[in-house]
Amino acid sequence: MARDNSSHYRELFLSDTPMMDMRAPVEFAQGAFPTSHSYPLMLDDERAAVGTCYKEQGQDAAIELGHRLVGGERKAERVAQWRAFCDANPNGYLYCFRGGLRSRISQQWLQEAGIDYPFIEGGYKALRRFLLATIESVAASPFTLLAGFTGCGKTQLINSLPNGLDLEGAANHRGSSFGRYVTAQRTQINFDNTLAIDILKKQAQGCLSFILEDEGRNVGSVNVPISIYKAMQVAPIAVIDDPLDVRLARLLDDYVIRMQHDFVAAYGEEKGWHQFAAYLEKGLFSIRKRLGHERYSHIVALQQRAIKLQQQSNVADDHLQWLTLILEQYYDPMYRYQLNKKAERIVFRGDYDAVQSWLMAPHSG
Repeated sequence: MARDNSSHYRELFLSDTPMMDMRAPVEFAQGAFPTSHSYPLMLDDERAAVGTCYKEQGQDAAIELGHRLVGGERKAERVAQWRAFCDANPNGYLYCFRGGLRSRISQQWLQEAGIDYPFIEGGYKALRRFLLATIESVAASPFTLLAGFTGCGKTQLINSLPNGLDLEGAANHRGSSFGRYVTAQRTQINFDNTLAIDILKKQAQGCLSFILEDEGRNVGSVNVPISIYKAMQVAPIAVIDDPLDVRLARLLDDYVIRMQHDFVAAYGEEKGWHQFAAYLEKGLFSIRKRLGHERYSHIVALQQRAIKLQQQSNVADDHLQWLTLILEQYYDPMYRYQLNKKAERIVFRGDYDAVQSWLMAPHSG
């Protein structure tokens, strides 16, 4: 009978244990864990060759081929990298996909180099299964949704609460047409893993109920786990009602000032400005059909003018013109329609501070 390692897996994630991922780079890129680092036993082409050999000639031949492919200087270089990781992270673990052959070989090579380093039983697959089970179990917890028109600071408020679950943070995307960041959005697997670990940590702090933003089925290109999404469809809702000028100030800071700074920091002055302008233009282009040709043409002209003036004078206030129009003519009517369909579930309304106070009171959630 298989041993239940759930308590060990939980502790690994709660303590942010450093992990050395021995899988091939392509496997790591599809999904890993926040504290994982890629130190593959075999590179992608080596793994593919060994896999083919295994299918055609069996395990013994595949192992022999693997030792030939990863031998000599190549083996020495990889073991040296592993050893450096082990020295820097003496409390860490290594893992492969199932905690099988690759883990045992890596552990053996480290032992030959004088280092005893543990591997995780069950490997990546077991850790992933544990995190998915965590998501499924939390869907039965009481939820309260946080709603409000675009620019109400919902994500900021979520992150101010001890029991807030930030779906957008887990996705690394703000969930709107202008929601991307300079850094890439997380893969679906990494979104799930990040969210599950956040849940584990909040549960360990004693949270029994959770506050989530009133999201759709998708956050950017990732899907909200279906069990959580279904629970969100019946959860009570608190609504932030902030005035337009307050919301515009937040959007100007989030989508214009900070994004321009981040693009320039990432790409340099010239390319950064180009990438920033492309980001704003793409965001507006994605809602052009709902705006209609005439309104879109007018708003994009205002946007391009604002970008030019911002670059010339380093003043961003001209962006308020087109931001006001997309709120009044697109986002607010759309969100008002969606919120009206959920009116019977609204249990509190107020400005940012009032909603924050209400959500922190014992009765919420």
